[in-house]
Amino acid sequence: MTSKQSPYDDRLRAVLNRDASASGFVYAVRTTGVYCRPGCPSRSPNPENVRFFDTPALAEQAGFRPCKRCRPDAPDHLDARSARVAAACRTIEQSLADGAAPPSLEDLARGAGLSPSHFQRLFKTRTGITPKEYALAVRDGRVREALAKGVSVTEAIYAAGFGAPSRFYERAGQALGMPPATYRRGGRGLTIRYATADCFLGVVLAGFTDLGICAIEFGDAREPLVQALRQRFPEADLHDAQGELAPLLAEVAAFVRRPDRGLDLPLDIQGTAFQQRVWQELMRIPAGETRTYGDVARALDAPGAVRAVAAACAANPLAVAVPCHRVLRKSGELAGYRWGLERKRRLLEIERESE
Repeated sequence: MTSKQSPYDDRLRAVLNRDASASGFVYAVRTTGVYCRPGCPSRSPNPENVRFFDTPALAEQAGFRPCKRCRPDAPDHLDARSARVAAACRTIEQSLADGAAPPSLEDLARGAGLSPSHFQRLFKTRTGITPKEYALAVRDGRVREALAKGVSVTEAIYAAGFGAPSRFYERAGQALGMPPATYRRGGRGLTIRYATADCFLGVVLAGFTDLGICAIEFGDAREPLVQALRQRFPEADLHDAQGELAPLLAEVAAFVRRPDRGLDLPLDIQGTAFQQRVWQELMRIPAGETRTYGDVARALDAPGAVRAVAAACAANPLAVAVPCHRVLRKSGELAGYRWGLERKRRLLEIERESE
C-alpha cells in the first residue's frame, strides 16, 4: 500500500522540480542562509538542508535572507498569492449569493491552480481562517443583514444558504451573540444591567447579561458610555443597576487596577470565528508581558493575518478582560487602542509595577 504524501513531500517535490506555480510557502537552505521561492532557478538544494516556511517574514525571523535571484520578498509575489485568496473569497460569496452551497476545497484549489493542501495553507495564512470558516462567516453576515432589515428569522436563514434552520440555531449564539429573534429586534427582549465607577483610567462601565459581562468600556464621562451601550443594543432593556451591581463593579474596578489577579466573573463575549480565536489568544498573554500583532498571528497559525489580528483587537468589547492592550507594533511602539493610547500606556505601566 502506498503511504499518503505529507505536506513536506509535496513542498520538497515542488522545490526539486522548480515548480514556479507552487505557492503558499518559501524554502530556506541551511548551508547558504538564503530562502527562495519554489521556482527559483538556483541549483537544487540538498533535501537534508531544506527548511520550509509559510511566509517570507517567518523565514527572515529564523535568520535567513531573501535570495537575490528569485526575490521571494518582492511585493508582486506576495500580491499574487493574496489575489488567489481574494478570488476564492469572491467565489464563495457569489455562490452563497446565488443560493448555492459554498464550493468545495477541491474546487477552490483547482481555481487557484494549487493542490488542496497548498491552497488551504495559503488561505489560512492570508485570512486567519479556513475556507469553510469563511463561508460560515459570510452566511452569518447575510443572516445579520437580513434580520436588521426586518426579514423573518426563517426567511433570513434560508436566504443565507443554510439548508435547515436547525443548522443555524446550533451556532446562533456565536454568530449573533443572542437568539436570532432577539437580534432581529435590535436586542429587544434582552436585559442588560449596567453600572459605572470612577477608576484610575477615568470612568469604567460594565454591562451584564444573564450569561455574564458583555461590556467593559472606558471613557471620560458616564453618559457617553451609557449612550454607546444603547447604540450597540438599541432595543434591549437597559437597566441602570448602580446600587445592585456595586459589588460586581468593585470587582471589575479592582481587576482593572490589578489584572494579574484575574477576574472571577463569567464573560458573555461574542464575535466572528476569527475574532474569537484572537481574543482567546490574547487572554493567554500573562500580565506584565506583551506580544506583537505578528506574534499573535503566528500563534494562531496565520502569520499573514496581522491586519486581521489588529482589527479583532480594535473590535474587542471587553477592555482588560480581553487584554488587547498587551499587543504592540513590531517596533515595540504602542499601536491604536479604542480607549486611547494613554490608557494603554497606563495599563502596561501598572502591570509592570505589579510584577
